[in-house]
Amino acid sequence: MTTRPRLILLNGSSSSGKTTLAHKLQQLLDEPFQHIALDQFRDGMPGRFRGFNSPPESPGGRGLNIVPLDTAEGRLTHIRFGEHGEQMLRGMRRAIAAFAAVGNNVIIDDLLFKRDYLLDYVEALSGLDTWFIGVRCQRDVVQDRETRRPGRFPGTALSHFHQVHAHGAPYDLEVDTSATRPRACAQAIVERLSQPPEVFPCLAATLQRAREFTAAKG
Repeated sequence: MTTRPRLILLNGSSSSGKTTLAHKLQQLLDEPFQHIALDQFRDGMPGRFRGFNSPPESPGGRGLNIVPLDTAEGRLTHIRFGEHGEQMLRGMRRAIAAFAAVGNNVIIDDLLFKRDYLLDYVEALSGLDTWFIGVRCQRDVVQDRETRRPGRFPGTALSHFHQVHAHGAPYDLEVDTSATRPRACAQAIVERLSQPPEVFPCLAATLQRAREFTAAKG
């Protein structure tokens, strides 16, 4: 018998500990939870569509582009999605919804660079129980982790450290992986699952009212 699936959306900067936390959750949760991460979809893109400071109309610029960014803190590394990258992200969210629709539990490991990304998740996961979890970490810890991870461009995490949490919505729960060990953070999330999610239903209702208002005006 297929049970009602549960989804956990982990949102935080690069090197904040989302993947480690996802693995701990898989260990602690009684039911199987599939870990689906943005990195998996990124790595599935054609190499030429993963650019490094590529011109906007080039394949790299149209996909996922790594762009140097001069800031008051020095030169950082910014992640920019072009039209193909945005299309891939929309498809990823709906692939997750399809995966859950047949009864699979899912841990989503993502970075919400824009409020629109959160709202698109709300649309894509409509009718599914989704807990929205903020994964926080101190800046110096994130920076140290990033320098020790192979294949990471320096300054990537700092460039979106605040951006990923600037979506204007609360979380069902926030955890800090620099203040609390991964297992304890995961246990707090498991305990939160005993209560219904609040954020996604609230956002879904807001979107529905906006649609009804627009329809009434039209």
